Amino acid sequence: MKKITRDDIHTISRHSNWTETGIEKALKEFVYSDRGAWQKFLRMFLVTLGIGFSVSGIVFFFAYNWDGLNKYIKIGLIEMLIVAATVFVLFSKVNIVIRNITLTGAAMLVGVLFAVFGQIYQTGANAYDFFLGWTAFVTLWVLVANFAPLWLLYIILLNTTLILYAEQVAYSWSELFLSGLLFILNAGLLSGFMFFSRKNKQIVPGWFLHTLALWVAGLATYAIVIGIFKPGLMFWVVVLLMGIIYYAGIMTAIKERKIFYPAVISLSLVIIISALLLEISNDEAMFLFISLFIIGSITLVIKKLIDLQKKWSNENPGGN
Repeated sequence: MKKITRDDIHTISRHSNWTETGIEKALKEFVYSDRGAWQKFLRMFLVTLGIGFSVSGIVFFFAYNWDGLNKYIKIGLIEMLIVAATVFVLFSKVNIVIRNITLTGAAMLVGVLFAVFGQIYQTGANAYDFFLGWTAFVTLWVLVANFAPLWLLYIILLNTTLILYAEQVAYSWSELFLSGLLFILNAGLLSGFMFFSRKNKQIVPGWFLHTLALWVAGLATYAIVIGIFKPGLMFWVVVLLMGIIYYAGIMTAIKERKIFYPAVISLSLVIIISALLLEISNDEAMFLFISLFIIGSITLVIKKLIDLQKKWSNENPGGN
């Protein structure tokens, strides 16, 4: 049985003689957050905030006291903090979410450790080596914890490593090739998360999927726009994969009644078509036409999305 939503209660109240007292009681029981829910939210929020400020404080502590600390103390302190956080995660009996948040903080401290080590010994390594080592050493934690914020940190590290590698080592990579490679990497991760969440019935937070989907759409749009002005083989690879990903996004939106994916895809297509028009001609008349096209298309998209949302809400009250 699905959870009763606010829309369900309002629909029933409009078509019945349900009293105001009964409606208020139902809202308090099924919709409004109770004291326990608020306490849980505040506990998680404060733990997250505390760990975030702690990591920031550690970074500023080393930056401010850099000259006054022995190199062994610098490395030893960070290693002790990482070990302490890991021991807490492994042997503590507290809520699993709190342990995962702590592990995410420890993963960030791994980056601090690599940064301090590089500053002390001046290894001369490229910046991508730093992020590559950071990524490699937290991989096991990410896979075992399977925690969305930790996965988000890991994906940021993967993308940063690849971008810096292209800038510092792979000089032959074109901008189109790099953006296409990033799109393929992140589209693969997004497809994997959506596939395994459905297959294993695991709950993947909506904000995580939406963030990753927005990043994937942005990369696809960027690669296509570059390919329009400077075509290459990667352009057609991205076009093919983008078509598959966008089709899957539309099917997911229809199945799950989610307006997010059509909105992002529509915006992406508007940008791509505008770039295509600009490639055809770049005179004053075309700029005016593109401006009118953007205004008209965005207006039409918003109207269609609102109509679609109303239709889905009527077919399935409380749906997304």
